[in-house]
Amino acid sequence: MNARTARPTAGYGIRCARPGEADAIAALLARAFAEDAVMAWMFPDADADSIADGDAGGRARRSARFFALLQRQQRPRAGAVRVAATSGGRLLAAALWSGPGRWRPSAARELATMPRYAYVFGVRGLARAAAVQNALHDAHPDRPHWYLPTLGTDPGYQGTGVGSALVREQLAHCDRLGEPAYLESSMISNVPFYEGLGFRVTGEIRLPGGGPTLWPMWRDAGPRRP
Repeated sequence: MNARTARPTAGYGIRCARPGEADAIAALLARAFAEDAVMAWMFPDADADSIADGDAGGRARRSARFFALLQRQQRPRAGAVRVAATSGGRLLAAALWSGPGRWRPSAARELATMPRYAYVFGVRGLARAAAVQNALHDAHPDRPHWYLPTLGTDPGYQGTGVGSALVREQLAHCDRLGEPAYLESSMISNVPFYEGLGFRVTGEIRLPGGGPTLWPMWRDAGPRRP
């Protein structure tokens, strides 16, 4: 989970992702998460490992493949992939959302995506990716909620309020429904950003094998508005 915000920026709108934008969204998220601790841990900059797994492009290419896969898992859910974009179609930020009871794919769907995970992470990286997924699943709250697994703003627009506006649009919907929201922040520096949106830290998730720490955050629904 990666985002920064400071002030509002005009000249863009928020909408559902359109058919044909998946690759551009994946590339945007890969850029947004280039310095993210968890992504660096899952995709280490080790040329020998990349070449051994048949991917000389390293972390950037694998990261984009990963975010393309996440979108594929989200797209069966209406409105699950949302973007902030200019009227000319330039993508500024993207967010993936799962509604209550829909955050975890079925066992059959997870099994069906295993070949794609192997393609993204390579044989050596599958165990590490599974460790991340299991740790997040174990810490996930049972109470029904909206889940924000991924938020990223293009580096050129970080600090402009685009990411904040994108999240607030969905949180307003949560408030209308009287439903809470949940996320994991993978960077301690982003915790104040989410606190400003009404989230609070509920603990720590320490990835096994010496991996980095994530901070689970919960937001109760605000006052219902028409």
